[in-house]
Amino acid sequence: MHFVMNLAAFKVGWLSSVVGGANQLPWLGPIAVLVAVSLHLYRAERPQRELLLIGTCGVIGAAFDSMLVSTGWVSYSSGVFLENAAPYWIIAMWMLFGTTLNVSLQWLKANPLVAALTGLIAGPLSYLAGQKLGGIELVNQPAALATLAVGWALMMPLLMQLATRMDGVRAVR
Repeated sequence: MHFVMNLAAFKVGWLSSVVGGANQLPWLGPIAVLVAVSLHLYRAERPQRELLLIGTCGVIGAAFDSMLVSTGWVSYSSGVFLENAAPYWIIAMWMLFGTTLNVSLQWLKANPLVAALTGLIAGPLSYLAGQKLGGIELVNQPAALATLAVGWALMMPLLMQLATRMDGVRAVR
């Protein structure tokens, strides 16, 4: 049941974030993310460890997406506080993604190659979906997609290692 709730909360948070960003309502996604993260932490055996993982994902995502913005390959129309930085709703989405690592994506921990291949494919597809919904613009699409593919292929195994070390979902044995 936790798996289904985690996946559903991620989908609602992701959609709220992208649709909110696309419609000049950048606060919509972070509100949905706050609810999803709160539910996730409530269900966690060691919520402080999960919160550390979620925060780490936010920092990694802020750096990665800000690099995409500063290169001019990606642009966002709302929620941007600093020039050449990722909007706050994207950072919230990265934090939301952190809630999936020890629940609905925990199966990727067993095989770093599968995690890398998942990142290689799913990372760019997620951004393309965000573009179709109007929340993001891939200004230089070939460069953005190549960077997204490589970046996500490298980050997924790293994120899965971090999730293993910071796992707060499972009880200590």
